[in-house]
Amino acid sequence: MPPARQPSASSTAPGLAQDLRAFSGKLRRRLRAQADAGDLTPSQTAALLRLESDGPATTSALARAEGMRPQSMGAVVSALAAGGLVTGTPDPADGRQTLLSLTDACREWLSLGRAARQDWLSRIIEDQLSPQEQAQLAAAMPLLRRLTRE
Repeated sequence: MPPARQPSASSTAPGLAQDLRAFSGKLRRRLRAQADAGDLTPSQTAALLRLESDGPATTSALARAEGMRPQSMGAVVSALAAGGLVTGTPDPADGRQTLLSLTDACREWLSLGRAARQDWLSRIIEDQLSPQEQAQLAAAMPLLRRLTRE
């Protein structure tokens, strides 16, 4: 009688977690490479995405949302403003504060980057996966989404 097959590392929760983490890191790097991210730091990128999703905010509100000191976020915002990515207007509720928002050029740049990443991933899926494999990937998506629900 042949020896019992050991389950692969991927068939256990810790093994799946390791595989998913490694995969998501590789996918994130490949997606990042598909669109020009310029020389933005992770903090600058996070601030831009926060402004895009939540709308205008003060430097201190951004700092709180990102878990940073206001002085550190001030440096991030200064670099973004110098790059023409954010602009500030007086806060109508408190004229001493400045509300930061994305410039039109930044919105366009973000949109073009997303389109480039979407096009690349669509091409890879189409080129590398058979129609049956694409169906398997589609069937797995609800499970993957469940993992990210909070």
